[in-house]
Amino acid sequence: MYQKALATGSKIFAVAPMIDWTDTRCRFLHRQLSSHALLYTEMIVADAIIHGQREKLLGYHPQEHPVALQLGGSDPTKLSEAVKIASDYGYDEINLNVGCPSDRVQSGTFGACLMREPETVARCVAAMKTVATVPVTVKCRIGVDDQEPETVLPDFISQVVADGADAVWIHARKAWLQGLSPKENRDVPPLDYTLVYRMKEENPEVFIGINGGITDLDQAEDHLKHMDGVMLGRAAYHNTSILGDVDHRIYGEPETAPDWIGLRDTMMDYAADYIARGGRLNHVTRHMVGLFQGLPGARRFRQILSSDATKPGAGPDVISAAFSAVNFDTGFETIAV
Repeated sequence: MYQKALATGSKIFAVAPMIDWTDTRCRFLHRQLSSHALLYTEMIVADAIIHGQREKLLGYHPQEHPVALQLGGSDPTKLSEAVKIASDYGYDEINLNVGCPSDRVQSGTFGACLMREPETVARCVAAMKTVATVPVTVKCRIGVDDQEPETVLPDFISQVVADGADAVWIHARKAWLQGLSPKENRDVPPLDYTLVYRMKEENPEVFIGINGGITDLDQAEDHLKHMDGVMLGRAAYHNTSILGDVDHRIYGEPETAPDWIGLRDTMMDYAADYIARGGRLNHVTRHMVGLFQGLPGARRFRQILSSDATKPGAGPDVISAAFSAVNFDTGFETIAV
């Protein structure tokens, strides 16, 4: 995937891994809106894969491809074992998290604190590469705490690429491990897109993608003038409908009117199957509330999903009722579902 993108000059659009958000039900929804966007799992700790409920952690719908598994850890042996286990699930990429700043992650000595240990990250990448059958990539910050990103980041990239990383995705902010919450670390440290652009200029043979503070596809397209890939997180989750333009604007597919009725029916069928297997409707619909921002009826759509989907015995008809509250302007005609 990444070598082909470099060779052809094609670009990759990705939806960022987000803990508690990008689970399999979220990814299934996102895939209905974009056939090409690269989707990521939540970060899953290597120990959990080795000792936990593997099917629950690693299972996903086949329609989610291309889908990448993000791992957390700092022990090369455990990470390689997790990769071997995950290989049976057919992920398209394995990604190592070197960007999460939460206290829980720091206590496990992985995530963003590994920016201080590029040698450890490089060893982890090398170990994962020995057993992986798909690209192994790294997602990192530009530095942490009092590090100087202009010095730290080039050395970090050099070391992880030398040990086999197929791509580096860079969140263009420092992480402050002391004094800021994970939420504040997504907004407070200043963005330094220029530094990330320079990393690409200095490493033309390395796939480098950019993440952080990107709110729409106009910005995404601007970043892709400099970078190989662009990754959206919260913007893609909270305003999910923008993913419907990704295939046309990023991947050059013909522009088509969105099939909202088809989306409704697909999600109703998916929810019915999920409920039949013991799940609850709101586990599906909680990821749908970001649809239709700005459209007439969107507020009522959110209200129905937020209130009715949590009621005992709630079924797919709640999705139908929510869609019926929205008037859809497809760009060609206005329809009511």
